[in-house]
Amino acid sequence: MLRREAQALARALHATRRDALSTSSPTSASFSLYSSSGFASLIQPSDTAARPAINPMEHVRDNTLREIDCVTERLRRDIIKNEVPVLQKAAEYFFQKGKEGKRFRSTVVLLMATALAPRGPLASQLEVDSSPAAEHPTDLRRRQQRIAEISELIHVASLLHDDVIDDSDSRRGLKALNTLLGNKVAILAGDFLLARASVSLASLHDHRVIALMSQILEDLVAGEILQMSSVHDEATSIETYMTKTFYKTASLIANSCKSVSLLAGCSDEEAAAAWAYGKNLGIAFQLIDDVLDFTSSQEELGKPVGSDVRSGLATYPVLAASEEHPELVPMIRRRFRGPEDIDRALEMIKNSSGISKATKLAEHHAQEAVRALERLPPSQGPDADASRAALEAITSKVTIDRL
Repeated sequence: MLRREAQALARALHATRRDALSTSSPTSASFSLYSSSGFASLIQPSDTAARPAINPMEHVRDNTLREIDCVTERLRRDIIKNEVPVLQKAAEYFFQKGKEGKRFRSTVVLLMATALAPRGPLASQLEVDSSPAAEHPTDLRRRQQRIAEISELIHVASLLHDDVIDDSDSRRGLKALNTLLGNKVAILAGDFLLARASVSLASLHDHRVIALMSQILEDLVAGEILQMSSVHDEATSIETYMTKTFYKTASLIANSCKSVSLLAGCSDEEAAAAWAYGKNLGIAFQLIDDVLDFTSSQEELGKPVGSDVRSGLATYPVLAASEEHPELVPMIRRRFRGPEDIDRALEMIKNSSGISKATKLAEHHAQEAVRALERLPPSQGPDADASRAALEAITSKVTIDRL
């Protein structure tokens, strides 16, 4: 009964959001943003960019790094204030210094904020914000920093929940929290982070932004249900896969970018362009992650090659390969649980154009993300120019540099 209800809910959510996803053609990456040298390369347009090169500006790079650190430190301090020791320990686990992850989402959000501004953050805005989460930030940049903060809280909460669902034993080079403290504590820790995000979100006093960032939570749940309950034709449907990819990966980036643009006073059309950038970047990001699951070594991945297939998941390379190897279809529908399914499936995927098709589709979405940047309001100065160049370069980092 529970499975049938989950399938019905997934289909209802899928139908509700299909129209929103059909505005462009259908369809988690690892690259270092944190080091100064790594970030410096991001703010230069790729060599193949069609537009004239923009000279990178050191202060834009340095300010963004400092701002990311400020957002992370604010989160760390806020978590330490929690009066329930086990929740404090659990939530703080993901914000240990040096173990915070690549903070890809907050980087994109802060670059988008500068791309829409006459200048980058002031010196006073590069200090850690010590105001309570429930206090309304009167300064625009501080409100935009809250979006970066909320996006990280939602992302980390989703990782905690995913590790429980997937029965994972490691994350970011550490033991997964659920293996250390148990599933119940891991779930409650994720809920705690979402509660913190909700308090911070309410403090913005902007119903449009509250609706957008809340939508991310609905999409995450919808995506997970869709992944868990897809059966028969749904399991082999590229449309279902792309919907799930939007829900689980792209929605957070898209809605965070749009929220920043609305806070900046952009028009509906300009905000839609910011959303389109985030959506397409997120989809490209996930497609390349799917590709790397087959093309990287176990040492590079930190998990066995083909781990998605081993977990019963059919990603885009698998679905594309099934068009050439129809015998993959029944394997996908039974989630590769048959004798020798995994080895046979991996061999067929290797001997197909599935990986190539996934890469080309990722490149298409990366190009769509760049086109969306061109629909943003006119640049207001050199800081905005450099940030837009960085946002464009990130699309190359996601697709080209990682392959």
